[in-house]
Amino acid sequence: MARWRRCRSSRERGGTRSIRFECWPRPTASRSDAVRLLETSEILNLVEYEKVREARRRELIELKRPRRVPVGRYLSFVFENRETVWFQIQEMVRAERIVDEAKIAEEVEVYNGLLPRPGELAATMLIEITDASQIKPVLDKLLGIDTRDYVRLTVGPHVVVGDFETGHSDEERGKLAAVHFVRFALPPEARRIFLAADAALVVEHPNERARTVLGEETKRSLLKDLA
Repeated sequence: MARWRRCRSSRERGGTRSIRFECWPRPTASRSDAVRLLETSEILNLVEYEKVREARRRELIELKRPRRVPVGRYLSFVFENRETVWFQIQEMVRAERIVDEAKIAEEVEVYNGLLPRPGELAATMLIEITDASQIKPVLDKLLGIDTRDYVRLTVGPHVVVGDFETGHSDEERGKLAAVHFVRFALPPEARRIFLAADAALVVEHPNERARTVLGEETKRSLLKDLA
């Protein structure tokens, strides 16, 4: 079960308030020895991180630009890699003022669960609601979106159903988190044709149907994850 962090709303440039639920629940996904995992030694201490934070933040914004894919009215998928996960760990350590090396090591181990395994793409799915009065109605409407086969990645003729981490929703109690972790395990042929084929993120929930074609820059960035 995820450990929920205090949510905060973010403000876009220009002053427009956007409820993004950037609470980033603690992931519980399993890790794989085949993945190049982050090491505790890669995490900077609070003083050293503060020196480079703004520069690294600017780099991350540029990195994530093609890796953030909006789908429909409310959903955005942010595809994770070592750089995005490293930044999440550093920001969490900074926000919670963690200095104990054992605790940092624990967080590194847990957040490594966000990294894509070989042949996979891994993403954080955000439900983004700009009108605070619509938060509950929209979340209620999207109940079950992390179940069944509602979220898919298509690559040419291949359809890959998203595999969501459990523990972020409860249909029986009418509860749905605004942050989810999802993996897409691409078969070898889909990986082979990924760059040349038409690829799209597709949502076919009873109350939300949308499709976003992945641009060339996005596919080039994601292809590195599949290598």
